[in-house]
Amino acid sequence: MSGGGSNEEGFLEGLTPRRVGLYAVLLAMVGFYLAPLESGLMTSIKSTQAFASTTPFAPPGPEGFTIEPWLAAWESLQGSLFNLRGSLVNSLFFALPATLLSATLGSLAAYGLTKVSWRGQIFVFALLIAGVFIPYQAVLVPLRQFWSFVDVASLLTGVPVLEPRSDLIELTITHTAYGIPICTVLFRSYYQTIDDDMLEAARLDGASVARIYRRIILPLSVPMFAVTLIYQFTQVWNDLLFALVIVQSSEFFVVTQELNALQGALVQEYNIQMAGAFIAALPTLIVYVMFGKQFAEGVAGEGA
Repeated sequence: MSGGGSNEEGFLEGLTPRRVGLYAVLLAMVGFYLAPLESGLMTSIKSTQAFASTTPFAPPGPEGFTIEPWLAAWESLQGSLFNLRGSLVNSLFFALPATLLSATLGSLAAYGLTKVSWRGQIFVFALLIAGVFIPYQAVLVPLRQFWSFVDVASLLTGVPVLEPRSDLIELTITHTAYGIPICTVLFRSYYQTIDDDMLEAARLDGASVARIYRRIILPLSVPMFAVTLIYQFTQVWNDLLFALVIVQSSEFFVVTQELNALQGALVQEYNIQMAGAFIAALPTLIVYVMFGKQFAEGVAGEGA
């Protein structure tokens, strides 16, 4: 009791006007950033009548509370729980491989550009830097023409599982290619902090370039893999522009396309749209929770 009392007294003595002002500013910032989420959540659990008669951030009363918007949004986005052609499954089908491939290839490219000496690597790195700054809008027309020329569906003839999903495979390859430059830049800045003496000692012991990557670089890359995986998965999952251009069949629409289709033609059902937005954002939240610790270490530059 005496220890708790002394801690409380110490805390109160430390509450200077400057610190109180700091706490007030921090609380105001928390409220500012969480207000849209709170309003969206409250809207998603209101009936249409309750939404029309209350402010968006006010919680619903007992008569206005409903989970029907969440059920309707899930039905529109995914259908039944085991529907393998729902938009959530379609998004997972292309987002997971695109994220893993771009992060892995970015790590390998960064290793080759940072810890392996060869002629022309500065030019290659300059091309990758340029790739980071190319906007999506600049490549939409040539991208559509390229995939029309390649015709992935005809290449996959005879593969029943993949042939109907040729649009999603094109989307996977596109996001992988587009994600490699930024992943390479992130990994390169991380690998530059790794001690060269350790790698030189491995070379003197006869380790090959591939063995050094597999036994030294890769284990040290876990925090940066967390950063790139979270960043890439969020970018790929939330993309709508490439999906609109590449995915033609409504049967294989991804979640952002179905979310865009939730807006009614005559009546705006904001509660269903908000519920759909939360459902669509759930996978990115799960990824962040799974790799949150490693993400913080990678951003802080720890682990190398």
